[in-house]
Amino acid sequence: MIAALAYVPRGSALDRCGALAASAYFLALAAAAFAVSNPIALAGVAVAVALVGVLAGARRALGLAARWGGVLALLMVATNAVASQRGDTIVFRGGELPGVGRIDVTAEALCEGAILGARVAIVIAAFAVYTAAVDPDRVLRLFRPLARRSALTATLIMRLVPLAAADHAAVREAASLRGPAAAPVGRGALARRLVAGSLERAVDVAATLELRGYSRGAPRRARRTAPLREGAPFGLAAAAIAAVVFAGRVGGAFAYESYPLVSLAAGPDTLALAAALPVLAAAPFAPRPSLAARRPIARRASHA
Repeated sequence: MIAALAYVPRGSALDRCGALAASAYFLALAAAAFAVSNPIALAGVAVAVALVGVLAGARRALGLAARWGGVLALLMVATNAVASQRGDTIVFRGGELPGVGRIDVTAEALCEGAILGARVAIVIAAFAVYTAAVDPDRVLRLFRPLARRSALTATLIMRLVPLAAADHAAVREAASLRGPAAAPVGRGALARRLVAGSLERAVDVAATLELRGYSRGAPRRARRTAPLREGAPFGLAAAAIAAVVFAGRVGGAFAYESYPLVSLAAGPDTLALAAALPVLAAAPFAPRPSLAARRPIARRASHA
């Protein structure tokens, strides 16, 4: 079974896009989640990331990230509710803790924790889709002239982490099929099996890289992996998303404050800018006429 975070060509526009444009595109989505605090704007970014995951064919990666991000978001809400003693609307009066004092949970602290948790969940989802939908070999070729060893290490991690997750799922499934009379397999035994398998794979990877000549240095001429016109829509979408976030922050459309009382902008400009984020994120996936289909039209126009 292929792991949810493993890269598999899915026939989407990201498969034909260059690594630079794809990286800038997902970086713009992640930066948008960090740049805004308004819940309406965050909802727009979340819808944009979810829409990108569906259009890129990375639904399993999106679901896995949603589970991880949801757990982290709940932990951040609970932590901020206890750690933050700010806010005027008390929803729960706690007891006295030695050395800490009285613990009161406020609605403002819960809202602030929810904002922080939503940011983390959105960023996790964006990079999960990036890992599953963008070819790591193209990322390696992109950064190889700058930092050959670091780029190789990062790309190998992107490749081997999903394989380790698949090994864990396979070992657990094999352990569950041993029968009711067999002794249960503990976490220690599973960890030892995974570590041993990872070390064996590391040796095989090192030998394969040596055979492919990675120790000889970077090639003089790098092969282009994607034409410029395939990556241009994603680069333009990244710039447009950054422009919308900048306009919302500077113009006050994405204003938000948690303390001492929750206040947020919710006017028509806020709704319009938040709704523009999913539209801009989905625009590069729109079908475009191929160059071969446009040439006959150009010929007929010239003959006319």
